[in-house]
Amino acid sequence: MPWPASAPLTTPRLRLEPLRVEHAREAFAFLDDARLHTWTGGTPDTLAELEARYARQAAGHSPDGAQGWLNWLLRRRADARLVGTVQATLSRMPGGGTEAVLAWVTGAAYQGEGYAREGARAMAEWLRAGGVSALVACIRPGHTASAAVARALALAPSDAVVDGEVRWVDQG
Repeated sequence: MPWPASAPLTTPRLRLEPLRVEHAREAFAFLDDARLHTWTGGTPDTLAELEARYARQAAGHSPDGAQGWLNWLLRRRADARLVGTVQATLSRMPGGGTEAVLAWVTGAAYQGEGYAREGARAMAEWLRAGGVSALVACIRPGHTASAAVARALALAPSDAVVDGEVRWVDQG
């Protein structure tokens, strides 16, 4: 069974654009910031690495087809500036249903404005309307901004910790 493709979405302040390789150059402007790796580790991708990653992700699924990949860029409607990303990694659950592991990134200059919450909420509503059974997020302990976004999506922390991140699960 094929995975769904990302569709354009809108919110009062944002347009969620399905990821395209052509987004890389523009997104690089806000993603090339070491502060964004405070909670995730690593370093920012080079432009070439970002283009290669976007080319892989734009396929919409893992090479073996076991996971669906949905990615959006958050574009502010007021000035058409990219401010962040949201994504969902889909997998089939044992016994049926689909789980989506959610993630979000907001450029450092745009944090604290509610863009991650607004974009993630639009994505979560779209996923739920499309029949996704369970939403999940993995968040480092102490990352209060991401925890607030997860709570806005009706997720709650579980006792499960994977690679140092708490697994937040759907309560909706």
